[in-house]
Amino acid sequence: MQNTIFVQIASYRDHQLLPTLSDLIEQAAHPELLRIVVCWQHAENETISDFLQQGYIAQGSEQKLGDTVHTLSYRHAGIQLIDVHYLKTQGACWARNKIQQHYRAEKYTLQLDSHHRFVPRWDSLLIEMLESLREHSPKPLLTTYLPAFDPDNDPAGRDCNVRKMCFDRFTARGVVLFLSGAVDNWQQRSRPLRARFYSAHFAFADGRFAEEVQHDPEYFFHGEEISIGVRAFTHGYDLYHPHRLVAWHEYLRKGRAKVWDDHTTPAKQSGDIAEDWVERNAKCHNRNRVLFGMDGEDPSQIDFCKYGFGNSRTLRQFEEYAGISFKHRGVQQAVRDNIDPHPDCRNHGSEEEWLGTLSRSNEIRICIHKNDLGEVLDDYAFWYLGIHDTAGLEIHRRDLSRREIDAHLRQDWWIYRLAFISGLGKIPKSYTVWPYRRSDGWANKTERPIELPTV
Repeated sequence: MQNTIFVQIASYRDHQLLPTLSDLIEQAAHPELLRIVVCWQHAENETISDFLQQGYIAQGSEQKLGDTVHTLSYRHAGIQLIDVHYLKTQGACWARNKIQQHYRAEKYTLQLDSHHRFVPRWDSLLIEMLESLREHSPKPLLTTYLPAFDPDNDPAGRDCNVRKMCFDRFTARGVVLFLSGAVDNWQQRSRPLRARFYSAHFAFADGRFAEEVQHDPEYFFHGEEISIGVRAFTHGYDLYHPHRLVAWHEYLRKGRAKVWDDHTTPAKQSGDIAEDWVERNAKCHNRNRVLFGMDGEDPSQIDFCKYGFGNSRTLRQFEEYAGISFKHRGVQQAVRDNIDPHPDCRNHGSEEEWLGTLSRSNEIRICIHKNDLGEVLDDYAFWYLGIHDTAGLEIHRRDLSRREIDAHLRQDWWIYRLAFISGLGKIPKSYTVWPYRRSDGWANKTERPIELPTV
Protein backbone atom coordinates (compact mmCIF):
# COMPACT_ATOMS: atom_id res chain seq x y z
CA MET A 1 0.00 0.00 0.00
CA GLN A 2 1.35 3.41 -0.93
CA ASN A 3 2.06 5.95 1.80
CA THR A 4 -0.86 8.19 0.90
CA ILE A 5 -1.70 11.01 3.31
CA PHE A 6 -5.12 12.58 3.85
CA VAL A 7 -4.31 16.16 4.90
CA GLN A 8 -7.06 18.03 6.77
CA ILE A 9 -7.01 21.84 6.89
CA ALA A 10 -9.75 24.05 8.31
CA SER A 11 -9.23 27.61 7.10
CA TYR A 12 -11.17 30.72 8.11
CA ARG A 13 -10.53 33.85 6.01
CA ASP A 14 -6.81 33.19 6.24
CA HIS A 15 -4.46 34.77 3.71
CA GLN A 16 -1.81 32.34 4.97
CA LEU A 17 -3.73 29.42 3.46
CA LEU A 18 -2.07 29.67 0.05
CA PRO A 19 1.50 30.02 1.38
CA THR A 20 0.78 27.11 3.74
CA LEU A 21 -0.51 24.86 0.97
CA SER A 22 2.37 25.72 -1.33
CA ASP A 23 5.02 25.08 1.31
CA LEU A 24 3.30 21.87 2.43
CA ILE A 25 3.45 20.54 -1.12
CA GLU A 26 6.83 21.94 -2.13
CA GLN A 27 8.59 20.56 0.96
CA ALA A 28 7.03 17.09 0.69
CA ALA A 29 9.19 14.20 -0.46
CA HIS A 30 6.18 12.71 -2.28
CA PRO A 31 3.61 15.40 -3.11
CA GLU A 32 1.88 12.99 -5.48
CA LEU A 33 0.76 10.95 -2.44
CA LEU A 34 -0.97 13.88 -0.75
CA ARG A 35 -4.73 14.45 -0.93
CA ILE A 36 -5.44 17.74 0.80
CA VAL A 37 -8.99 18.65 1.79
CA VAL A 38 -9.61 22.21 2.96
CA CYS A 39 -12.77 23.57 4.53
CA TRP A 40 -12.41 26.90 2.76
CA GLN A 41 -14.40 29.41 4.80
CA HIS A 42 -13.99 32.59 2.78
CA ALA A 43 -15.45 35.98 1.88
CA GLU A 44 -16.63 37.18 -1.52
CA ASN A 45 -13.26 38.79 -2.34
CA GLU A 46 -11.43 35.49 -1.79
CA THR A 47 -11.84 33.47 -4.97
CA ILE A 48 -10.49 30.49 -6.88
CA SER A 49 -8.54 32.89 -9.08
CA ASP A 50 -6.25 33.54 -6.08
CA PHE A 51 -5.12 29.91 -6.36
CA LEU A 52 -4.81 29.94 -10.15
CA GLN A 53 -2.58 33.01 -10.02
CA GLN A 54 -0.17 31.02 -7.82
CA GLY A 55 0.14 28.17 -10.31
CA TYR A 56 -2.64 25.87 -9.08
CA ILE A 57 -4.53 24.07 -11.84
CA ALA A 58 -8.33 23.87 -11.72
CA GLN A 59 -9.71 20.36 -12.26
CA GLY A 60 -13.41 21.21 -11.94
CA SER A 61 -16.15 21.64 -9.36
CA GLU A 62 -18.97 19.39 -8.22
CA GLN A 63 -21.59 18.97 -5.52
CA LYS A 64 -20.48 16.63 -2.74
CA LEU A 65 -22.22 15.96 0.56
CA GLY A 66 -24.29 19.11 0.15
CA ASP A 67 -21.38 21.45 -0.64
CA THR A 68 -19.67 22.79 -3.73
CA VAL A 69 -16.21 21.23 -3.84
CA HIS A 70 -13.48 22.62 -6.11
CA THR A 71 -10.70 20.26 -7.19
CA LEU A 72 -7.23 21.66 -7.88
CA SER A 73 -3.77 20.24 -8.45
CA TYR A 74 -0.33 21.62 -7.67
CA ARG A 75 2.95 19.80 -8.32
CA HIS A 76 1.04 16.49 -8.59
CA ALA A 77 -0.70 16.92 -5.22
CA GLY A 78 -4.50 16.87 -5.17
CA ILE A 79 -6.40 19.63 -3.37
CA GLN A 80 -10.12 19.81 -2.69
CA LEU A 81 -11.71 23.01 -1.39
CA ILE A 82 -15.05 22.66 0.40
CA ASP A 83 -16.64 26.01 -0.45
CA VAL A 84 -18.22 27.65 2.63
CA HIS A 85 -19.20 31.30 2.90
CA TYR A 86 -17.68 32.60 6.12
CA LEU A 87 -21.06 33.65 7.52
CA LYS A 88 -22.36 30.09 7.10
CA THR A 89 -19.73 28.41 9.25
CA GLN A 90 -20.62 26.90 12.60
CA GLY A 91 -17.13 26.83 14.06
CA ALA A 92 -13.76 25.10 13.81
CA CYS A 93 -14.95 21.65 14.90
CA TRP A 94 -17.88 21.77 12.50
CA ALA A 95 -15.41 22.59 9.71
CA ARG A 96 -13.05 19.78 10.69
CA ASN A 97 -15.97 17.34 10.77
CA LYS A 98 -16.94 18.36 7.24
CA ILE A 99 -13.42 17.59 6.06
CA GLN A 100 -13.43 14.15 7.69
CA GLN A 101 -16.47 13.09 5.68
CA HIS A 102 -14.21 13.22 2.60
CA TYR A 103 -11.70 10.62 3.87
CA ARG A 104 -11.08 7.93 1.26
CA ALA A 105 -9.03 5.23 3.01
CA GLU A 106 -5.64 6.94 2.74
CA LYS A 107 -2.95 5.16 4.77
CA TYR A 108 -2.20 8.16 7.00
CA THR A 109 -3.86 11.41 7.99
CA LEU A 110 -2.43 14.77 9.03
CA GLN A 111 -4.55 17.48 10.65
CA LEU A 112 -3.32 21.08 10.43
CA ASP A 113 -4.41 24.68 10.67
CA SER A 114 -3.99 27.00 7.67
CA HIS A 115 -0.91 28.90 8.87
CA HIS A 116 2.21 26.70 8.84
CA ARG A 117 5.64 26.19 7.32
CA PHE A 118 7.41 22.84 6.88
CA VAL A 119 10.84 21.23 6.91
CA PRO A 120 12.05 19.42 3.77
CA ARG A 121 10.72 15.84 3.48
CA TRP A 122 8.30 16.38 6.35
CA ASP A 123 6.08 13.55 5.07
CA SER A 124 8.82 10.91 5.10
CA LEU A 125 10.00 12.13 8.50
CA LEU A 126 6.54 11.78 10.04
CA ILE A 127 6.03 8.31 8.58
CA GLU A 128 9.43 7.18 9.88
CA MET A 129 8.65 8.44 13.38
CA LEU A 130 5.16 6.94 13.47
CA GLU A 131 6.33 3.55 12.19
CA SER A 132 9.19 3.49 14.71
CA LEU A 133 6.55 3.29 17.44
CA ARG A 134 4.77 0.17 16.18
CA GLU A 135 6.65 -2.17 18.53
CA HIS A 136 5.42 -0.05 21.45
CA SER A 137 1.95 0.84 20.24
CA PRO A 138 -0.42 -0.56 17.61
CA LYS A 139 -2.13 2.84 17.30
CA PRO A 140 0.41 5.66 17.76
CA LEU A 141 -0.53 9.31 17.26
CA LEU A 142 1.99 12.12 16.83
CA THR A 143 0.80 15.51 18.05
CA THR A 144 2.24 18.68 19.56
CA TYR A 145 2.17 22.43 19.77
CA LEU A 146 4.61 23.20 16.98
CA PRO A 147 7.33 25.85 17.36
CA ALA A 148 6.35 29.32 16.17
CA PHE A 149 7.09 31.25 13.01
CA ASP A 150 6.32 34.85 12.06
CA PRO A 151 5.22 35.43 8.43
CA ASP A 152 6.59 38.98 8.64
CA ASN A 153 10.05 37.68 9.59
CA ASP A 154 10.36 34.34 7.85
CA PRO A 155 12.45 32.23 7.87
CA ALA A 156 14.69 34.24 10.20
CA GLY A 157 12.07 34.32 12.95
CA ARG A 158 11.48 30.58 13.16
CA ASP A 159 11.89 28.83 16.50
CA CYS A 160 13.97 25.76 15.67
CA ASN A 161 13.48 23.91 18.95
CA VAL A 162 11.23 20.89 19.32
CA ARG A 163 8.20 21.63 21.51
CA LYS A 164 5.73 19.68 23.64
CA MET A 165 2.39 20.36 25.31
CA CYS A 166 2.18 21.27 28.99
CA PHE A 167 -0.79 21.64 31.30
CA ASP A 168 -1.85 25.24 31.87
CA ARG A 169 -5.18 25.25 33.75
CA PHE A 170 -8.81 24.34 33.94
CA THR A 171 -10.72 27.40 32.76
CA ALA A 172 -13.71 28.73 34.65
CA ARG A 173 -15.98 26.96 32.16
CA GLY A 174 -14.18 23.63 32.54
CA VAL A 175 -11.91 23.41 29.50
CA VAL A 176 -8.34 22.19 29.97
CA LEU A 177 -5.88 24.56 28.32
CA PHE A 178 -2.26 23.92 27.46
CA LEU A 179 1.01 25.74 26.95
CA SER A 180 3.94 25.04 24.66
CA GLY A 181 7.05 23.81 26.46
CA ALA A 182 10.59 22.90 25.45
CA VAL A 183 11.64 19.29 24.92
CA ASP A 184 14.89 18.87 26.82
CA ASN A 185 17.83 17.36 24.90
CA TRP A 186 15.66 16.60 21.89
CA GLN A 187 18.72 16.27 19.65
CA GLN A 188 19.83 13.25 21.71
CA ARG A 189 16.46 11.50 21.69
CA SER A 190 16.07 8.49 19.44
CA ARG A 191 12.29 8.28 19.26
CA PRO A 192 9.14 10.30 20.00
CA LEU A 193 8.25 10.97 23.63
CA ARG A 194 5.04 10.13 25.45
CA ALA A 195 2.39 12.87 25.47
CA ARG A 196 -0.60 13.52 27.70
CA PHE A 197 -2.47 15.89 25.43
CA TYR A 198 -3.60 16.45 21.85
CA SER A 199 -3.07 19.43 19.54
CA ALA A 200 -5.71 20.25 16.94
CA HIS A 201 -3.22 22.16 14.80
CA PHE A 202 -0.87 19.20 14.34
CA ALA A 203 -1.83 15.53 14.56
CA PHE A 204 -0.49 12.65 12.46
CA ALA A 205 -1.83 9.08 12.67
CA ASP A 206 -3.10 6.16 10.66
CA GLY A 207 -5.79 7.25 8.22
CA ARG A 208 -8.54 5.44 10.11
CA PHE A 209 -8.17 8.04 12.85
CA ALA A 210 -10.17 10.39 10.58
CA GLU A 211 -13.08 7.94 10.87
CA GLU A 212 -12.68 6.58 14.40
CA VAL A 213 -12.27 9.86 16.29
CA GLN A 214 -14.11 12.50 14.31
CA HIS A 215 -14.62 16.03 15.55
CA ASP A 216 -17.95 16.68 17.21
CA PRO A 217 -19.66 19.31 15.01
CA GLU A 218 -21.58 20.59 18.06
CA TYR A 219 -18.31 21.82 19.55
CA PHE A 220 -17.35 25.36 18.60
CA PHE A 221 -13.68 25.93 19.50
CA HIS A 222 -12.58 25.57 23.14
CA GLY A 223 -12.80 21.99 24.38
CA GLU A 224 -11.79 20.62 21.00
CA GLU A 225 -8.31 19.50 22.02
CA ILE A 226 -9.02 17.91 25.40
CA SER A 227 -12.09 16.08 24.10
CA ILE A 228 -10.31 14.67 21.04
CA GLY A 229 -7.28 13.70 23.13
CA VAL A 230 -9.32 11.73 25.65
CA ARG A 231 -11.54 10.19 22.99
CA ALA A 232 -8.46 9.10 21.03
CA PHE A 233 -6.97 7.53 24.17
CA THR A 234 -10.17 5.63 24.91
CA HIS A 235 -10.19 4.36 21.32
CA GLY A 236 -6.77 2.82 21.94
CA TYR A 237 -4.51 5.53 20.50
CA ASP A 238 -1.26 6.32 22.30
CA LEU A 239 -0.21 9.97 22.18
CA TYR A 240 3.36 10.98 21.40
CA HIS A 241 5.24 14.21 20.72
CA PRO A 242 7.66 14.17 17.75
CA HIS A 243 11.31 14.28 18.75
CA ARG A 244 12.34 15.94 15.50
CA LEU A 245 11.52 19.33 14.01
CA VAL A 246 8.77 18.87 11.43
CA ALA A 247 6.91 22.14 10.95
CA TRP A 248 6.08 25.57 12.37
CA HIS A 249 2.82 27.22 13.38
CA GLU A 250 1.74 30.86 13.46
CA TYR A 251 0.07 31.58 16.79
CA LEU A 252 -0.84 35.28 16.85
CA ARG A 253 -2.45 35.95 13.44
CA LYS A 254 -2.30 39.64 14.23
CA GLY A 255 -4.78 41.92 12.49
CA ARG A 256 -6.68 39.15 10.68
CA ALA A 257 -10.38 38.37 10.81
CA LYS A 258 -11.42 35.53 13.09
CA VAL A 259 -14.82 33.94 13.52
CA TRP A 260 -15.57 35.90 16.71
CA ASP A 261 -14.89 39.13 14.81
CA ASP A 262 -17.61 38.31 12.27
CA HIS A 263 -20.17 36.18 14.12
CA THR A 264 -21.31 38.91 16.48
CA THR A 265 -24.63 39.86 18.08
CA PRO A 266 -25.15 42.71 15.55
CA ALA A 267 -24.55 40.20 12.71
CA LYS A 268 -27.27 37.98 14.19
CA GLN A 269 -29.64 40.92 14.62
CA SER A 270 -29.18 41.84 10.98
CA GLY A 271 -29.98 38.28 9.88
CA ASP A 272 -26.50 37.47 8.55
CA ILE A 273 -26.02 34.52 10.94
CA ALA A 274 -28.31 32.16 12.86
CA GLU A 275 -26.36 32.23 16.14
CA ASP A 276 -23.56 34.46 17.34
CA TRP A 277 -20.26 33.03 18.53
CA VAL A 278 -21.09 33.60 22.20
CA GLU A 279 -24.18 31.38 21.93
CA ARG A 280 -22.30 28.63 20.09
CA ASN A 281 -19.43 28.90 22.56
CA ALA A 282 -21.72 28.57 25.60
CA LYS A 283 -23.40 25.46 24.15
CA CYS A 284 -19.98 23.97 23.41
CA HIS A 285 -18.74 24.55 26.96
CA ASN A 286 -21.84 22.95 28.42
CA ARG A 287 -21.51 19.95 26.10
CA ASN A 288 -17.87 19.56 27.13
CA ARG A 289 -18.73 19.62 30.86
CA VAL A 290 -21.44 17.01 30.30
CA LEU A 291 -19.06 14.77 28.35
CA PHE A 292 -16.61 14.75 31.26
CA GLY A 293 -19.18 14.80 34.07
CA MET A 294 -17.86 18.10 35.43
CA ASP A 295 -19.49 20.37 37.99
CA GLY A 296 -22.14 17.79 38.81
CA GLU A 297 -23.28 17.29 35.21
CA ASP A 298 -24.68 13.84 34.38
CA PRO A 299 -22.95 12.47 31.23
CA SER A 300 -26.03 10.37 30.40
CA GLN A 301 -28.14 13.48 29.69
CA ILE A 302 -26.60 13.65 26.19
CA ASP A 303 -26.25 10.71 23.80
CA PHE A 304 -22.89 11.52 22.22
CA CYS A 305 -23.05 8.47 19.91
CA LYS A 306 -19.82 8.30 17.89
CA TYR A 307 -18.62 11.54 19.45
CA GLY A 308 -18.33 9.93 22.86
CA PHE A 309 -15.59 7.79 24.37
CA GLY A 310 -14.24 4.57 22.90
CA ASN A 311 -14.28 1.09 24.41
CA SER A 312 -10.57 0.29 24.45
CA ARG A 313 -9.82 2.28 27.62
CA THR A 314 -11.84 4.25 30.15
CA LEU A 315 -11.99 7.90 31.04
CA ARG A 316 -10.55 7.04 34.46
CA GLN A 317 -7.59 5.32 32.81
CA PHE A 318 -6.90 8.51 30.90
CA GLU A 319 -7.10 10.51 34.11
CA GLU A 320 -4.64 8.17 35.82
CA TYR A 321 -2.31 8.33 32.82
CA ALA A 322 -2.51 12.11 32.30
CA GLY A 323 -2.61 13.00 36.00
CA ILE A 324 -5.76 15.10 35.92
CA SER A 325 -9.31 14.72 37.24
CA PHE A 326 -12.21 16.30 35.39
CA LYS A 327 -14.79 15.87 38.14
CA HIS A 328 -12.56 17.59 40.69
CA ARG A 329 -10.67 19.93 38.29
CA GLY A 330 -7.65 18.21 39.79
CA VAL A 331 -4.04 18.05 38.66
CA GLN A 332 -1.02 16.18 39.99
CA GLN A 333 2.22 17.95 40.86
CA ALA A 334 4.15 15.94 38.26
CA VAL A 335 1.86 17.33 35.57
CA ARG A 336 2.37 20.90 36.82
CA ASP A 337 6.13 20.23 36.78
CA ASN A 338 5.92 19.00 33.14
CA ILE A 339 7.40 15.60 33.95
CA ASP A 340 6.92 13.13 31.11
CA PRO A 341 4.02 10.70 31.69
CA HIS A 342 4.58 7.07 32.59
CA PRO A 343 3.61 4.73 29.73
CA ASP A 344 1.31 2.65 31.93
CA CYS A 345 -1.86 3.86 33.61
CA ARG A 346 -1.33 3.93 37.37
CA ASN A 347 -4.20 2.36 39.25
CA HIS A 348 -4.26 3.85 42.73
CA GLY A 349 -5.33 1.52 45.48
CA SER A 350 -8.35 3.57 46.48
CA GLU A 351 -10.27 6.69 45.58
CA GLU A 352 -8.83 8.35 48.67
CA GLU A 353 -5.28 7.58 47.51
CA TRP A 354 -6.04 8.98 44.04
CA LEU A 355 -7.59 12.17 45.36
CA GLY A 356 -4.66 12.61 47.70
CA THR A 357 -2.37 13.10 44.71
CA LEU A 358 -4.39 16.03 43.31
CA SER A 359 -4.64 19.78 43.76
CA ARG A 360 -7.48 21.88 42.37
CA SER A 361 -6.90 24.09 39.32
CA ASN A 362 -9.02 27.24 39.43
CA GLU A 363 -9.71 30.17 37.14
CA ILE A 364 -12.08 33.01 37.99
CA ARG A 365 -13.09 36.18 36.20
CA ILE A 366 -13.45 39.39 38.20
CA CYS A 367 -15.38 42.26 36.65
CA ILE A 368 -15.96 45.52 38.58
CA HIS A 369 -17.37 48.81 37.26
CA LYS A 370 -15.36 51.91 38.01
CA ASN A 371 -18.33 53.42 39.86
CA ASP A 372 -17.96 50.67 42.46
CA LEU A 373 -14.33 51.57 42.95
CA GLY A 374 -14.72 55.32 43.29
CA GLU A 375 -11.67 57.42 44.03
CA VAL A 376 -9.37 54.48 44.63
CA LEU A 377 -8.59 54.45 40.90
CA ASP A 378 -6.49 57.57 41.51
CA ASP A 379 -5.15 56.98 45.02
CA TYR A 380 -3.96 53.51 45.95
CA ALA A 381 -0.82 51.62 46.88
CA PHE A 382 -2.10 48.12 46.14
CA TRP A 383 -5.30 46.08 46.04
CA TYR A 384 -5.92 43.02 48.15
CA LEU A 385 -7.57 40.26 46.10
CA GLY A 386 -8.87 37.41 48.21
CA ILE A 387 -10.66 34.23 47.14
CA HIS A 388 -12.90 32.52 49.70
CA ASP A 389 -14.66 29.18 50.02
CA THR A 390 -18.26 28.47 51.05
CA ALA A 391 -17.35 28.99 54.73
CA GLY A 392 -15.83 32.38 53.95
CA LEU A 393 -12.29 31.16 54.57
CA GLU A 394 -9.50 32.60 52.45
CA ILE A 395 -8.07 29.99 50.09
CA HIS A 396 -5.97 32.33 47.95
CA ARG A 397 -4.60 35.85 48.25
CA ARG A 398 -2.86 38.13 45.82
CA ASP A 399 -1.78 41.72 46.40
CA LEU A 400 -1.93 43.54 43.08
CA SER A 401 0.52 46.31 42.22
CA ARG A 402 -0.45 49.51 40.50
CA ARG A 403 1.05 48.22 37.26
CA GLU A 404 -1.08 45.03 37.39
CA ILE A 405 -4.21 47.02 38.18
CA ASP A 406 -3.71 49.55 35.40
CA ALA A 407 -3.03 46.79 32.88
CA HIS A 408 -6.53 45.39 33.38
CA LEU A 409 -8.55 48.59 33.18
CA ARG A 410 -10.89 48.47 30.18
CA GLN A 411 -12.74 51.76 29.72
CA ASP A 412 -15.34 51.75 32.53
CA TRP A 413 -14.46 48.28 33.84
CA TRP A 414 -11.71 46.51 35.69
CA ILE A 415 -11.55 42.96 34.32
CA TYR A 416 -9.12 40.43 35.74
CA ARG A 417 -8.71 36.69 35.20
CA LEU A 418 -7.03 34.84 38.04
CA ALA A 419 -5.67 31.30 37.77
CA PHE A 420 -4.43 29.58 40.92
CA ILE A 421 -4.01 26.23 42.65
CA SER A 422 -5.83 25.33 45.88
CA GLY A 423 -6.43 22.25 47.98
CA LEU A 424 -8.71 19.78 46.24
CA GLY A 425 -11.68 20.46 48.51
CA LYS A 426 -11.16 24.22 48.57
CA ILE A 427 -13.74 25.37 46.05
CA PRO A 428 -13.83 29.13 45.38
CA LYS A 429 -17.22 30.70 45.97
CA SER A 430 -16.59 34.44 46.41
CA TYR A 431 -13.93 37.10 45.93
CA THR A 432 -13.00 40.30 47.73
CA VAL A 433 -11.30 43.32 46.19
CA TRP A 434 -10.05 45.70 48.89
CA PRO A 435 -7.94 48.72 47.82
CA TYR A 436 -5.33 50.18 50.14
CA ARG A 437 -5.08 53.98 49.77
CA ARG A 438 -1.86 55.87 50.27
CA SER A 439 -3.64 58.66 52.13
CA ASP A 440 -5.81 56.86 54.66
CA GLY A 441 -5.31 53.10 54.44
CA TRP A 442 -8.02 50.56 53.61
CA ALA A 443 -10.92 51.82 51.47
CA ASN A 444 -14.32 50.24 50.92
CA LYS A 445 -14.13 46.63 49.84
CA THR A 446 -16.12 44.88 47.13
CA GLU A 447 -17.34 41.34 47.86
CA ARG A 448 -19.09 39.25 45.25
CA PRO A 449 -19.99 35.62 44.53
CA ILE A 450 -18.06 33.89 41.79
CA GLU A 451 -20.24 33.38 38.72
CA LEU A 452 -19.62 31.29 35.63
CA PRO A 453 -18.55 33.63 32.81
CA THR A 454 -20.58 33.68 29.62
CA VAL A 455 -17.51 33.32 27.37
